[in-house]
Amino acid sequence: MSENETVERLATVKAAIARAESDYDRKPGFVTLIAVSKTFPAEDIAPALAAGQRVFGENYVQETKAKWPELRERYPDVELHLIGPLQSNKAKEAVELFDVIQTLDRPSLAEALAKEIAKQGRTPRLFVQVNTGEEPQKGGVAPREVDAFIETCRTQYGLTIEGLMCIPPAEDPPSPHFALLATIAKRNGLNGLSMGMSADFDAAIQMGATHVRVGSAIFGTRAKAVKP
Repeated sequence: MSENETVERLATVKAAIARAESDYDRKPGFVTLIAVSKTFPAEDIAPALAAGQRVFGENYVQETKAKWPELRERYPDVELHLIGPLQSNKAKEAVELFDVIQTLDRPSLAEALAKEIAKQGRTPRLFVQVNTGEEPQKGGVAPREVDAFIETCRTQYGLTIEGLMCIPPAEDPPSPHFALLATIAKRNGLNGLSMGMSADFDAAIQMGATHVRVGSAIFGTRAKAVKP
């Protein structure tokens, strides 16, 4: 895809988000666009950066470590979100690299992150991933277990949880999953809702999303990811 195409697609997505904010009585800028740059090389990301996009989502620690340091030297105000599964043994690097970690989903990871946050003095914002469809192949906490897990994160590990994230099953209408996530967040006093991707971010904004994760609508079809 050409640089101009990326910039045009980015502008189209931002305009759609602005329309949804207006349609659903949100303040302008209420929704943060996370441009999902996983699997795309630095040269594909550069046009979006030059056009003013500053919030990006990545899936893997090693991929992020390889391509973002140089880009961040040029754009130090970039905000990086980890939106892929995180192994506990990668917690050190994740705390070093990411400003937001959206896939906290088990006590062992909470413990590892708490140790690294204390050690590094760096405090990435944290979202708990909820497996709203209870799909065995996906990460995330089962809906019935989220309240207890959030309490454990807060009281046992001293973590501040900002919000919740979900990826609805591909075959399901997404809105019920978004509504469920919003309900869980409300009863736990959480404001952040990371939900909605290229095909369904309008519905997510209607249900209260504060962050939407959009990749293919900006960067085009991605190659099949190979885990580093």
